[in-house]
Amino acid sequence: MRVTIGVDPHKHSRTAAVLNERGDLVDQQRFATTRGGYRDPRRWAKRWPERRWAVEGASGLGRTLAQQLASDGESVGDVPAKLAARVRLLSVGHGRKSDPHDAISVAVAAEGTRRLGQVRVEDHATMLRLLSDRRDDLVRARTQALNRLHVLLADLVPDGAGRNLDANAAAALLRRVRPQSAPARTRRQLAVDLLADVRALNRRIATTEDRLQVAVTRSATTLTELFGIGPILAAKLLGEVGDVRRFPTKHHFAAHTGTAPIEASSGEVVRHRLSRVGNRRLNHALYLAAIVQIRYPTTGQAYYRRKLAEGKSRKEALRCLKRRLSDAVYRQLLADQHRKMSRVPWNFGGGPRVIRRHPPWSV
Repeated sequence: MRVTIGVDPHKHSRTAAVLNERGDLVDQQRFATTRGGYRDPRRWAKRWPERRWAVEGASGLGRTLAQQLASDGESVGDVPAKLAARVRLLSVGHGRKSDPHDAISVAVAAEGTRRLGQVRVEDHATMLRLLSDRRDDLVRARTQALNRLHVLLADLVPDGAGRNLDANAAAALLRRVRPQSAPARTRRQLAVDLLADVRALNRRIATTEDRLQVAVTRSATTLTELFGIGPILAAKLLGEVGDVRRFPTKHHFAAHTGTAPIEASSGEVVRHRLSRVGNRRLNHALYLAAIVQIRYPTTGQAYYRRKLAEGKSRKEALRCLKRRLSDAVYRQLLADQHRKMSRVPWNFGGGPRVIRRHPPWSV
């Protein structure tokens, strides 16, 4: 008997529900997230040799369990929380929410979805994503510290600090400040403390970027061959995409990056609207690469100007360029994956084509 085991994970417990092929509830158990919190559900599930797991939020609270199951060779599906919620609301019971009901909804969602994402064991892409997220956090903290420093300097210096403030400029301004009143001295001391924070964050960012550079080099990716994509953006793209083979076509990849327009046709009126869905981190990375290409004499800039000449606005032309970049990134990732699978030296004997810096990508 083939069964689907739906799991509703929480911080201190995991509730599992077993459904057979007809959708009948076979069994249900609740397990604590203790040291035995993984051994117990594995022993309990051995009674169904033909089984597959469906974990809600396999990249969030369910990551630990999903990774343990995948490492043991189990088939594990990642059920989005929104999908399980829709199933619960449309099911019998007036959308009652409880852990047992949620586990059943997760299993039903897995049974009714053909293209459910499969959980794979974390690899090099996970490390790149972690380092990229760490750098984003540090940059965000530095920006916050610089904003606070800018406010203090605006009160201490008559003409203010100006735009594009950095640690060296702030230090030069503080050396000229000679406060007389107690509040002014306090502001200067706080500014000195914030300046120390900014310099410490600069060192941490530099260290993280060095680690990113090494990790991207070890990945043997050729994304950096695309003009406008350096090690930092390459790390973000690799970390967020993971295994590119999960996208059958470039159109599926563009939908995931949010660069594919959404059809909003009605009757004989055919129109499309801007997509607000998809992975926004990937979308932002493609946006930055597009901005770089527009600023330099590249084929991307020529394509952008051609769209402007066709009557499109600047934003519309930029969106078109982002879509082309999405297709170029998809082709590059596929070429890298094929090279790794075939273990053929890069660009040897008719291997995958290298996209050189000029042109940055081919249309």
